[in-house]
Order: sequence, then structure tokens, then C-alpha cells
Amino acid sequence: MQTSTAKIKREVGQYIIRNILASSGLSLYVLVDTVFIAVAGGTLGLAALNISLPMFNFFNSLGLLFGIGGSTIYSIHKINEPNKVTTLFGKLLLFCLGLGSLLALLLNIFPTQVLTLLGADQQTMGVALGYFRIIALGAPFFMCNYVCVNFIRNDGNPQLTMIATLTATLVVVFLDWLLIFVFQLHMIGAAIATIFSPLTSMAILTFHRKYPKRQLQLKFALPELKLLKQAASLGIPSFLTEMSTGVSIFALNWVLLKLSGNAAVAAYGVIANITLVVLALSNGIALGVQPIASREYGKRDLNNVKTAIRLGLQVALGLSCVLYFSLVFFKTPIVSVFNHDYSAQLAQIATHALPLYFISVFFASQNLVIMLSLVAIEKAKSAFTLSLLRGYFILISAVFIFATLFGLNGVWLSVPFTEACVCALGLYFLTNALKNINQR
Repeated sequence: MQTSTAKIKREVGQYIIRNILASSGLSLYVLVDTVFIAVAGGTLGLAALNISLPMFNFFNSLGLLFGIGGSTIYSIHKINEPNKVTTLFGKLLLFCLGLGSLLALLLNIFPTQVLTLLGADQQTMGVALGYFRIIALGAPFFMCNYVCVNFIRNDGNPQLTMIATLTATLVVVFLDWLLIFVFQLHMIGAAIATIFSPLTSMAILTFHRKYPKRQLQLKFALPELKLLKQAASLGIPSFLTEMSTGVSIFALNWVLLKLSGNAAVAAYGVIANITLVVLALSNGIALGVQPIASREYGKRDLNNVKTAIRLGLQVALGLSCVLYFSLVFFKTPIVSVFNHDYSAQLAQIATHALPLYFISVFFASQNLVIMLSLVAIEKAKSAFTLSLLRGYFILISAVFIFATLFGLNGVWLSVPFTEACVCALGLYFLTNALKNINQR
């Protein structure tokens, strides 16, 4: 048993390292965009970018809905019942391609209406419009890339997904520099560069066909409603988790705009983009645990399931400590990187907010591991409940109540309050679920 436990720990550790690098790559290009836009567009550019971010989150969330859900089905059945999942990958890719194309069309027909809903005003509408239209065209690529990344990772090739996402990030960094500064395209250039991230990633992921241990097959077939519902039922916690970032950005943007105007929205834009990277690192841990826990659960080796989950929670706590104290210690230089206009108001708001807001990292990292662990052991309803509370019911209520009671400080503290409440409930759900498995 000790040998089996040590093997699982080593395997989970390898998956976590690779997925942290891969997941950070998926969000680092957003951070790079932010830095370059801060230089090219100043405070209004940052505000316009932050207004557009919820839609970017929506595309990623849809990709995770079918990528995580479908790859979980694949992991559970690929060993004992491989015939059940032969066409699963191809069906979900086709569906995401069609749905993403429809979204791209609709968002380019009604961009002004959507941006107004997201909080754009007369100052930011002109800056945001071109960026938003181009990002919307990338919807099918963002969604399909998430499906590919999750299936290939769960097919035992996390190294390739890591290489793909990191290469995509490097490509975007280069294109950002080229299009923004050399060709002087400013935010339009940043948007074009961003679309090349999923395209580059998917191009590299095609090398999975040469992977010697490959079981995954790309056989296209029309997706059935039953299959889509099954994948979505397992992927919806991840959808809601990713989408909660967009919802929180949307809610906070509205409140901050009323409290302190576009400077506060721009300051939150800095924090929100750092949050994307912080959550991506934490999500890398959860994504490292999930395929191993799913596989061991499918084999009914429950000791290994517990070992994988426990290690994920421990690593998440350690990472949280490093991230929080690094962000607090270096808060002034971090904010200054984004403050190209040298706005005293933006600097003051952001440096004050950062230590308060990022208390949430201690609980958020645990929540991501807990929710994907629940999905891995087929407790999707519990994960779904946590996702709803985390991204919607507790968060939105806390934002408005805390803002009314404590002003700007209340806005920043509403996020750690939400994450702490969900973490307490999540640990209760997970403990009970693991106990119930033992009693079967």
C-alpha cells in the first residue's frame, strides 16, 4: 500500500507541475495584453479591457463546460469501456465550433448593446468597441482549445498541453509587441494577438496523434442532446467556477463605477487580471488532481483517490501562502507596471485594495481543488451547489451589502468573505462524500 501511495503522490505531483505551467499559460497572455494596453491605452484602455473581460470568461467557461465534463466521462470509461467514448471528442469539438461561431456572429451584430450592458460609458465605449468585436470572433477557437487541452491531458499527455499553452503565450507576447508598438494598432492589435493563442495551442496539440500511449480518437459525428447534457452535468461546476470570475468582474465594475468612476474600474482591472493568473495557478493544481482521482475512482481504488485529493489541497495551501505574501510585498511595483499614465488615484486605489482582495487566494485555491475533486468522484451536484454559491448567490449579495456598509473596502472584502464561506461548506461536502464512498 505504501508503494501504491508513493506512486500516486509522484504521479499527481507531476500532473500538478505540468498543469500549473499549462494553466498559467492560458491566462498569462491576458496579463501581457493588460500590460501592453496600459502602455498604449492608459487608464481608459485598462477600464475598457476590464469591461470586456466577462465575455472572454464566458468563452473560456463554455470550453470548460464541455472540455472538463467530456474529459471526465472519457477518463472514467477509457479503461474498462472504451467503445462508449470513441466519438466523444469529435462530437464535442463539432458542437463547440458551431456554438462558438454563432456567438461570434451575434456579438458582432450587437456589440454596442452588449458593451453597454457590461458597463461601458461614453468615455470607454469607443476604446472598447474594436477590441470587443475581434475578441468575439475568437469564440469558437477559445472553446475548442479548452476541449482539446482537457481531453489530451486526460489521455495521459499533460506535457504536450503544457508545451502548447506556454508556446501560445510566447507567440502572443511577440505578436502583442509587433502589432501594438511596431504597427501601432493599439487595442486592436492586442485583440488580434490574443486570438492567436488558442490557434497556436491547437496547432501544437495535433502532435498528440504521435503519442505512443494515445487512446484518444478524433472521429467526427453529430452530437446527441443526451451526450451534451451528460458532459454539461459534469462540467457545469467548472463552467460556473470560471464564469464566476466574469460575474464578479461585471458586478464589481458596476459598483466601482458608481463609487469612484473609471479610475476605480481601471484599478480593479489591474487586480482582475492578476486574479486570472492566480486562479490559473490554483486551477492547475485542481486539474492535476482531477484526472488521477477520476481514474482511481473508476478503478475503485479509494485510498488512492483520497491520497490524490489530500495532496492537491496541501499544495494549494502552500501555493496560496507564496502568492499572497509575494503580492503584498511587491504591491507597489506590481501596480506601477500597469500605471503607465502615472495616475495617483489609480495607484492609491489599487495598492490599498490588493492586500484586502487577495486574502481570498487562501480559500479560492482550496475551493477549486474541492470542486473538481467532487466532480471526479461523481458528486457533481455538490460541486454545482458550491459553484452557484461562490460565483453568484453569496458573491453578488456580499458585493452590494459590503459596498453599502463599508464603501470601497467593502467591495474588496466581499470576495474573500465569499470564498471563505464556500470553502467551509466545500470541506464539509467533500469529507462526507469520501466517508460515504467508504461505506459502500
